[in-house]
Amino acid sequence: MGLSQVNIDKVKHLKDVDSASSYLFTQIAHTKNLQRALDFAIDAHKKQFRKSGEPYVIHPILVSSIVSSITNDESMAISALLHDVVEDTETTIEEISNIFGEDVAHLVEGLTKIDSIRDAELIPSSSNEKLVVSALSFRKMLIASIGDIRVLVVKLCDRLHNMLTLDALAEHKQQRISEETLVVYAPIAHRLGISFLKNILEDLSFSYLFKEEKHHIDNYLDTNYHALEVRLSEFKESIYKLLTMNGFCEDDIEILSRVKHRYSIYLKMQRKGVSIDEVLDLLAVRILTTDPVKCYAILGLIHLNFQPLSSRFKDYIAVAKDNGYQTLHTTVFYKGAIFEVQIRTFDMHKTAELGVAAHWKYKSGGNSIKLDWLDNLQYQNESVEDFYELIKNDLYSEDISVFSPTGDPFTLPRGAVALDFAYAVHSEVGNKASSALINKTKASLLSEVKNGDIVKIITTDKLETRCSWIDAVKTSRAQTNMRLNCNSRIRDIDAKTSVNIVATAMSLNTSRVEEWLCAHNGDSKSNIPRDLEYLKKVINNYTNDISKNSRFRNFLSHNKFKLKSSILSGVEIFTISSVSNVVFDYCCHPKAGDEIMAFLEKGKVHIHHKMCKSATKYLDEKRPMVFVRWERKNIYNYKLIASLHNEKGALAHFLTYLAKLEIDLSSVELGKNSAEYTKYCELGFESKDGNINTLRSQIDKKIKVIQLIRTDDAYKN
Repeated sequence: MGLSQVNIDKVKHLKDVDSASSYLFTQIAHTKNLQRALDFAIDAHKKQFRKSGEPYVIHPILVSSIVSSITNDESMAISALLHDVVEDTETTIEEISNIFGEDVAHLVEGLTKIDSIRDAELIPSSSNEKLVVSALSFRKMLIASIGDIRVLVVKLCDRLHNMLTLDALAEHKQQRISEETLVVYAPIAHRLGISFLKNILEDLSFSYLFKEEKHHIDNYLDTNYHALEVRLSEFKESIYKLLTMNGFCEDDIEILSRVKHRYSIYLKMQRKGVSIDEVLDLLAVRILTTDPVKCYAILGLIHLNFQPLSSRFKDYIAVAKDNGYQTLHTTVFYKGAIFEVQIRTFDMHKTAELGVAAHWKYKSGGNSIKLDWLDNLQYQNESVEDFYELIKNDLYSEDISVFSPTGDPFTLPRGAVALDFAYAVHSEVGNKASSALINKTKASLLSEVKNGDIVKIITTDKLETRCSWIDAVKTSRAQTNMRLNCNSRIRDIDAKTSVNIVATAMSLNTSRVEEWLCAHNGDSKSNIPRDLEYLKKVINNYTNDISKNSRFRNFLSHNKFKLKSSILSGVEIFTISSVSNVVFDYCCHPKAGDEIMAFLEKGKVHIHHKMCKSATKYLDEKRPMVFVRWERKNIYNYKLIASLHNEKGALAHFLTYLAKLEIDLSSVELGKNSAEYTKYCELGFESKDGNINTLRSQIDKKIKVIQLIRTDDAYKN
């Protein structure tokens, strides 16, 4: 499926016309039309030679061979043979059309146009300026000018052969062409879903642009080759046994394995700031089967028999990528090492490897892969220097451009949602957003936006606080604004709660209490629902203050405002009267660790989440309230998987750090060495902290957290 490394090496080392021609006809049927095109190309280029001294025609013959390894479309193979004749010889498009037909002429014309755009838009290799200054413009014009995807596919194959023969050029030209390949051609291959072409183009460019980094990665993989292969082989064998024991026949499945390709490893190291032995998906297996239902059956068996990292599961079968890619992705542990597992059907595999080239249906317009992006694709407008830095780390593939209805571009991280876009437009738009239109279709504010989407935000007149959504947005701007809104709302709720709690405890009118609190406590009154000692101090100060007035002495002599504590259903309640029962209202169903408040009604305490809309209504109605907090002895159970550097005393130092966080260990298990310097460590522990995000950030300061889950609460897993 696609070009194997053996074929790549063969293509690279074919140096004469006869062997190149023979190889072409191993990739596609030998027809009269194809032979006529081959003869035409040989004759047209007979006086041309490459800098290496080889006949120039070897290049178009091998480009045609690469094209033929992808698809059996004869017109594409012929256009590859002829792709340089119009530009480099006296042959015209009209001659091509008369001899080989309009379809071939159309493709050759498109390929010629790409070369003319390139010559006009790209900085020449003699210039000292950075190529990426013009590469972005070239990529936009290239895509905008193409009316037939096949032209792009042939051009990608042309670029692949150029990269395979780059050794013959001067070093500065190698750098220029490699940079152009990485900036322009590899992203197009990615967009078209031709993953094998993308990977090869990236790795070849990488070898010229980042020689030192490439050497480091090669050295690591070569040094650890045997160990990596043994791990992959053992894991494949264990999966094969698992599947065959559970009813899968040999013909139903094929299991492939791979080590992540070089440039992809480099990007992961750059983006995550990790060493190569910390790249989690370095090792991967791919399971191919006959139909989608079996994909999910295999996934179930994998998850039941190998511990999965729950945060790294993705279902691209149910929700395919725009380029047609469909696969189940998961990551699991096996014998102390981490493996990525991809599960797809044989047809999905063909599409994943060959993208649009897998199912040519141009004339019927039936291609299932979305190609709308070709019509209106636009990119970021960074400064030249910003863009250059962006390209060097390939972050352009991690960013997307989303547009307002008036065409203004906004750069967002991949995975951003409509609410991120709203905050990117303006904080006020984000604060008052109620829904969105994505490409004129109504969508939730949590809908993920794609590159090139046109997004319109519908707003209301009031500020919307969505505290449970903070983790769903991707941009710091959205998170910061939402957190500010939530904190502001909680302070407002706490201020109102303070009045109701004090008024209930002292059997006083809320307006009188509110007036006194504003005069004596100001902004600090919002601390009352959170700080029991402060509540007692406020009640004492209020009592002393009003006792100076003789009218209240009789009232005070009959009323003692001593708060009594009672614990019911895991909640500690402080009131001046007895409480018969605690009710967790169904409207918000607060769970242990949530922010809560409590209303008193006929001896029963009704617990609500602080953000509950019903509770807000009761709060404004000034219903009687009491001070509540979760029972202090609440303990939360966690499981942690971490990457522990194999240094003397590393585990001891880490355990000492956990003790400072008041974490009690229940189990510790060290995995086998997963690489030369790293171990995986699994711990079970108890903590009084019910906030998993806070806890994770604290632990992450000391050690690389791979997975942290609550084992006592399904909502938190």
